[in-house]
Amino acid sequence: MNLNERCSGVLAHITSLPGPHGSGDFGPGAYRFVDWLASAGQTLWQLLPITPIGPGDSPYQGVSAFAGNPWLVALEPMVAAGWLVMDELPAFDAAKVDYGQVTPWRELQLRKAAAGFFAKGDQKDFKAWCTSAASWLDDYALFMAIRTPLNGQPWWAWSKGLAKRDAAALAAARKEHAEEFAFWQFVQWQFDVQCSALKAYANGRGVRLMGDLPIFVAHDSADCWSRPDLYDLDAGFSTRVVAGCPPDAMSVDGQRWGNPLYLWDRMAAEDYAWWTARVKRALSQADVFRIDHFRGFAGYYEIPGERMDARVGQWLKGPGKPLFDAITQALGPLPIVAEDLGFITEDVIELRDSLGFPGMKILQFGFGGDGSHEFLPHTWTRASVAYTGTHDNDTVLGWWRSASARERAFAGSYLACGEHDVHWAMIRACANSVANIAVYPLQDVLGLGTEARINVPGVLGGNWAWRFTDAMLGQEPARVLGLITAASGRGPFELLQLPA
Repeated sequence: MNLNERCSGVLAHITSLPGPHGSGDFGPGAYRFVDWLASAGQTLWQLLPITPIGPGDSPYQGVSAFAGNPWLVALEPMVAAGWLVMDELPAFDAAKVDYGQVTPWRELQLRKAAAGFFAKGDQKDFKAWCTSAASWLDDYALFMAIRTPLNGQPWWAWSKGLAKRDAAALAAARKEHAEEFAFWQFVQWQFDVQCSALKAYANGRGVRLMGDLPIFVAHDSADCWSRPDLYDLDAGFSTRVVAGCPPDAMSVDGQRWGNPLYLWDRMAAEDYAWWTARVKRALSQADVFRIDHFRGFAGYYEIPGERMDARVGQWLKGPGKPLFDAITQALGPLPIVAEDLGFITEDVIELRDSLGFPGMKILQFGFGGDGSHEFLPHTWTRASVAYTGTHDNDTVLGWWRSASARERAFAGSYLACGEHDVHWAMIRACANSVANIAVYPLQDVLGLGTEARINVPGVLGGNWAWRFTDAMLGQEPARVLGLITAASGRGPFELLQLPA
């Protein structure tokens, strides 16, 4: 994808899609949403990470940087293939994902489908795919096969032989858990088949997919277990230091994310092969991707592992340009959007610009200062991706209702709006800006309040649950969004339907 192209799109997580099975997935609801985007003149669909979820149902703390989220696998294709017969559906909530109800039910359906496939399906394509994906699939499937009967016990608490990946222990585990191993292979195969089909359909309708790549991996992950030498761990595989960010105006204790930190010198010694493989995987699933916490590649904050807050820590130099040069050498030009928010220093800006990656501009942030604020549209550059807000922010309407009187007055003057139309005013301001790319969370297109917020950073539980229905989309939001898109030069001018 050409990041210098003037275009726009919508941010909506796969789990937020409509559907009968408790959460959004790669099923019919995803295809209907692509059709809706196309009808509104949008050429970009930004997703949140589609890797497995972790604690708090977060897609940023999953057990693999390469595997797909099993709960995004649609069930309809497996029913159509004759592998799955579903019983009567539970009474799922159409407005939110109840992970406690949905996850075990979906896993049961996937296990039934796998049993049906292995009993009567043609395994030629499956076996060929397993061979092609073996570099990451084998470790992930074995990790899950060992972990599942242990009720999710972390890998460093496994038997010494398994934790240290003793060859004899691994061979015994593969034999003991052969059926479970095959199940997780099957799930990932179906994930890839369905993800590829959705991407092909979207591209065919002129819609590109934007993925989301978290910078760090979880400690309890197949990645960390399979290559512990690439992470800063002690002799017992505990995290010696962890990732996070220091205290600021938003958090007096800072943020302790808890991810293990990379040993960049060891990754460099392998010419960053792990990162190249990871980016190659991301680009097989999306046309462009946002890389989270980009500043960590210039400099990252290291917190002692035993600390429960981020008050104590130090900044260390990141891998910088050599990392991306190595990936580019292997894969060619990289269609990457740099998430350059937060504590940004000159070295971060220099790295971003030297790589030619566009940064992010969040309009909601622009009204806390004066007319020179860097997040006001008249200060932006073309090499930017403009957002009304992100998945970590309140919705535009929620922001307006909770903002200070000064912020509302400033925003009202700048955008010529009030509470009833602030969402369209912010969308229009982003669309009319010089930024090459503009992206709007779906909640803002629909004019929804705080009740539709998908994530509150630092809060464990209750996040990642918001869903919309087909009826909420309707023709009117698509019509208005299409008009704004056409008038701002981001979509077909014909959408305006001007009189002769």
